[in-house]
Order: sequence, then C-alpha cells, then structure tokens
Amino acid sequence: MKLRNAALALVATGLISGCATGPDRKPGDPFEPMNRAVFSFNDGVDRYVAVPVAKGYQKVTPQPLRTAVSNFFSNLGDLTNAANALLQLKFTDATEDFVRFAFNSTFGLGGLLDWATPAGLPKHHQDFGLTLGHWGIPSGPYLVLPLFGPSTVRDSMGLIVDVKFNPLNYMEPAVRNPLYVLQFVSVRSDLLGASDLLQQAALDKYSFVRDAYTQQRRARLRGTSDNAAPLPNYDDQGDSGASEAPAAGAPAAGALPNYADPGDAAEAPKAASGAATGAPAGVPNYSDPGETPASGAAGSTPTAPAAVPNGASGTPAPTPPAAPAEGTQPASAPVTQ
Repeated sequence: MKLRNAALALVATGLISGCATGPDRKPGDPFEPMNRAVFSFNDGVDRYVAVPVAKGYQKVTPQPLRTAVSNFFSNLGDLTNAANALLQLKFTDATEDFVRFAFNSTFGLGGLLDWATPAGLPKHHQDFGLTLGHWGIPSGPYLVLPLFGPSTVRDSMGLIVDVKFNPLNYMEPAVRNPLYVLQFVSVRSDLLGASDLLQQAALDKYSFVRDAYTQQRRARLRGTSDNAAPLPNYDDQGDSGASEAPAAGAPAAGALPNYADPGDAAEAPKAASGAATGAPAGVPNYSDPGETPASGAAGSTPTAPAAVPNGASGTPAPTPPAAPAEGTQPASAPVTQ
C-alpha cells in the first residue's frame, strides 16, 4: 500500500513538472505555465470576491477605524518579526520589535494606536523565508500559491512556520477565524490603490507581479528596505543662525566659489584708510602725501604738532641758562661799592 502511494506521488510529480515546464520557460520560473494558471485563478477570485468586499469595507468603515484595525494586526506582526530577528541574530532589531509591541500594546490601547513609530522605533518586516535566506538557503523557483499569491519554494516552506509564530493561531476558533477574515479584508483594502495602478500600467500582470515580488524579497534579504541611506540635506544653511562663521580666506560651506578679481581685493585696505580720512569707500586716494588736510574740513580736528626731540633736526635747540647757586651772584653782574 505504501509503495503504491509513493509510486502515485512520483507519477503525479512528474506529470506536474512536465506540464509546468515548457520550452519558453524563464530562468528562475520553470513552472511558469502552471503559475500562470494559478495566477489567473487568484486574479478571478480577487476581482469578483476580494475587491468588492474591500471596497464595501472602505465605504462602511471610517478611515480612523480602518487605521486602528491595520495597526492592531501590525502590532501582532511585531512578535513574528522579533522571533525571526532573533533567529537571524539581529539582536537590535529584535529588541526594537519587542519594545514596539510592548509600547503599542500598553499605551496604544492594545495596538490600535501606533505610538512607537513617532517615538523613533522603526518597523521591520521579517518572516521565516527571509530567515532561511539569511543562512544561505536559496529561494528556489518562483511559485504562485492558490489564494496566497506569489511566493517561492523557500518562502512557501517558511509560510508554514510563520503560521506557528502568529499569535492568532493560538486563539479559539470562534475568535481566530473572524480575525483572519478581518485581517485579509483590511490588507486587501489597503492595496486597492496598488491594484488600480497594476491594471493601468502593466502590459503583462503576471510578469509585473513576479518581477516586483522577486526584487522586493532580494531587497529585504539585503536589508536595503529597512536600512536605507538618508537623503541629502538640501536646507539653506543661511537660514540657520547657529552656523559658525567661516575662517578668513576660506569659503563658507555650501557657498558659491569666489570669482572676484584679486586686484579688487587689494583695494580693500585703501578703501578702509580712505574711510578713516573721510573719503568715500571704494574711491582711489589721489591726494599728495605731503599735503596736510585742511583744518577747516568737516569732521576733522586740528592736532598740535608733535614735539621734535633733540637731534631730530639739523639745528640744535638752544640750551637754557643754568640757575645761579644760592648766595652767589652771577659773574656778569657789576660789583657794587
């Protein structure tokens, strides 16, 4: 009995592989014919069931309530993110995910409000498929799952583990099943804009979704989506009053190059001296250095000539006579009889 079941499984696998692989298969997508059939089935279910329900959900539910529902399920997803971050030895990300969950669960009314993101705790996106890829397991061929959408062989195996990480899986069926339906409707309503863009822009929706999914998974595996480089700072530095003045002769940060004529800069000391003597700034000084400024000029004060020290000129200064000693008469005075 067991041998017959094993033989039937092998025959079924061979038939599926033979039907799925064709002469025009793409690299990385050897199951393209089968994937396209499943994609068409999913697209039909989405168009006639999921989209009408999501649009009705948007009409009857106000935006704040839809945001609260989305935050609630996102808060539960932080536990899955933290578990996979620990398995990848990303302890900083795991700590942030745990703190996000505790913060929003406590101060955000059970996760209905997201206070962690404005507080500076980033949102990470991890799953067990990324954990397997982190440890070097290849993604395998592209695969479209019924009702679950795009995936790969590795990610489909990780999906089974992610279900075990989901806290909803441990609730009672009477509570768990309605929450699963609500989560699906909430996620689909958030993606209505993306589906409209897909309808308008994609010539081949299957190829568009496949390429977008594979590129997103590669980016998340490299960590570029969570650790993107910051954008350049285009703020005007002149608006900041705290900026320090540049050193003399050095251009200011972000300033344009100085294309002024070096000869114009040499006139600056002359202009400063001209301003000190009362001449307008920027006008050359054509006065004779030997001439003295007029005493009656406006704004000028006549100054006394400085005393000339001895020996400064060619003619020696006369020496004043010495005072006579007390009790004696000068020699030139006549003697009285």
